[in-house]
Amino acid sequence: MDAGTVTLFLCGDVMLGRGVDQILPHPGDPALREDFVRDARGYVELAQAVSGPVPRPVPFSWPWGRALQVLAEAAPDVRVVNLETSVTRSDAFAPGKAVHYRMSPANVPAVTVARPDVCVLANNHVLDFGRPGLRETLDVLHGAGLRTAGAGRDADEAYAPAVVPVDGGRVLVFALGAMSSGIPPSWAATAERSGVAYLAEPSAAAAEAVVRRVRRVKRPGDVAVVSVHWGSNWGHHVPQSHVGFAHALVDGGVDVVHGHSSHHPRRVEAYRGRLILYGCGDFVDDYEGITGYEEYRDDLRLACLLSVAPDGGRPSGLRMVPLRARRMRLEPAAEDERAWLRETLDRISDADIVLGADGALVLVPR
Repeated sequence: MDAGTVTLFLCGDVMLGRGVDQILPHPGDPALREDFVRDARGYVELAQAVSGPVPRPVPFSWPWGRALQVLAEAAPDVRVVNLETSVTRSDAFAPGKAVHYRMSPANVPAVTVARPDVCVLANNHVLDFGRPGLRETLDVLHGAGLRTAGAGRDADEAYAPAVVPVDGGRVLVFALGAMSSGIPPSWAATAERSGVAYLAEPSAAAAEAVVRRVRRVKRPGDVAVVSVHWGSNWGHHVPQSHVGFAHALVDGGVDVVHGHSSHHPRRVEAYRGRLILYGCGDFVDDYEGITGYEEYRDDLRLACLLSVAPDGGRPSGLRMVPLRARRMRLEPAAEDERAWLRETLDRISDADIVLGADGALVLVPR
């Protein structure tokens, strides 16, 4: 990348709990309270039924597969993931939830192996085992040397950005979790209570509040990222309220809007030279073999590599490396799968998406 440009790696949901946790070296209690699957090992069996045997135990690097090579070759300055699981031994299942995600704290090397600079926690699974589970999650991640954003022991910690030093400045990662992604209002952090940085509605007033927080912290040379867990699981439609919220953030000085929650990628946009990813899709999970939404090809994943110049010095650039989940790890996407992703993103995005010589998808602003 050009001098003075920061390279970011962003991806969607990293769900190392439940079935993935069961194939790692130190699986936790597999008990679930779902309507149809009562044992997390059942998700491993579903994956094996469609893709073949999954060895057990696998090395901590296994779920990331080819993504680790992509990261090594790209050498991004900052890596940001949405870690969508509790990291706890607790069996205090949060009431009223259909799905609960947890991974064993002993398996935290499956997070650190990807060397994330920031783990976003503002999502609808981080309190699946209550506030004690959140406390253990924070303790384990911080004990492993990982920065977090979007959840904390009180509102100050939850809403504060993760700060990553880079040459010439810093990358500031703010994170929010929206009610529309399934986060209960009771999970919101307050001055006296732990929880997530909560976004009730993506309104103009809420965007203004985020911009105020960004402006209080951002200095010349900094890159501000706002990571938002929002919206439904399926479908390519992006509500106009999300578009307006994202535009207001960029208008207020945010450099990148990093959206996630949908199980497949949604549209991307270059707005005023800044990048908005409305939905990055899943990245690591145990959904292989689950049927019902094949039209969205949720087995296909994107490693997003952004080049961002601080202070809007030049337009941001985006490369997306296509991957495919198979046998509960990421492998290179095939030529026809890359073509399908390119055509789909080109059709739904406010930008042209072209296939680069290296097989990556490249955004060309219209």
